[in-house]
Amino acid sequence: MAASTKPYHDRDGWIWFDGKLVPWREANLHVLTHAMHYASAVFEGERAYGGHIFKLNEHSRRLVRSAEILDFKIPYSAAEIDKACNETLKANKLVDGYVRPIAWRGSEMMGVSAQASKIHFAVAAWDWGSYFKPEERMKGIRLAWAKYRRPDPRTAPVASKAAGLYMICTISKHEAERQGFADALMLDYRGQLAEATGANLFLVQNGELHTPTPDCFLDGITRRTVIGLARARQIKVVERAIMPEELKKTQEVFLTGSAAEITPVSEVGNGEHKFTPGRITKQLIDDFTQLTKEPAKWGNAQAAE
Repeated sequence: MAASTKPYHDRDGWIWFDGKLVPWREANLHVLTHAMHYASAVFEGERAYGGHIFKLNEHSRRLVRSAEILDFKIPYSAAEIDKACNETLKANKLVDGYVRPIAWRGSEMMGVSAQASKIHFAVAAWDWGSYFKPEERMKGIRLAWAKYRRPDPRTAPVASKAAGLYMICTISKHEAERQGFADALMLDYRGQLAEATGANLFLVQNGELHTPTPDCFLDGITRRTVIGLARARQIKVVERAIMPEELKKTQEVFLTGSAAEITPVSEVGNGEHKFTPGRITKQLIDDFTQLTKEPAKWGNAQAAE
């Protein structure tokens, strides 16, 4: 993503912090916060379009579940998290923007065990444009190969959107950017195609849409949305194990995610595999863009608590 011109700790605005809106610059933590030392935090990334947060309740329910996987309970229901997100968006006078709810273990205990630590919850929202450089995004971004792989489900809580799982993503994206790429493509522990550092992967092969089975990485909300859009267009969608060599018989590649939305890929590796954004990619971008203008179709209704 393009670097921000202003640091995130020094901005005007409001952050929803443990039950109330506080001035942006006052939403601070102690240096001995457990989450900072042991990655005991879960979060969501959401986009707002036209003053409405896309698939908000789906994100909130996933956040609650992510915390449960990390063995803690957020002290707010999914419906209350929805309300906090909407209040934060409104307080910051945002119509289109990015929303970041996060929950974490506090500073009451220091050590691997932290069962008496308080669970905190906050929501921030800000104006955030394209995840990738706009001039790159529509012509397709270039992906390097990541050094690290997505872990075996027996070694990490891969179904949770947990902060610790992104450590190898940051390392991989930094290395890719140093080499002149926009992002990195990660394999999984078996050597199969998995995802980019913050977005799911789709391949177009002979008019069909193929995507890796999300059994060791996050099954993205935008990913599921795009699968629904494709099936509505009578495009066959196949979720399966995909090996890297299949890129040779692939015509189009794109990424999906709340931040990335739908981003075409023009190259994987240093000239190893090249693609041109084609009919299916462009159709799904158009369909997704149209969907973002129709909040009634998002399924944001709150689930029963």
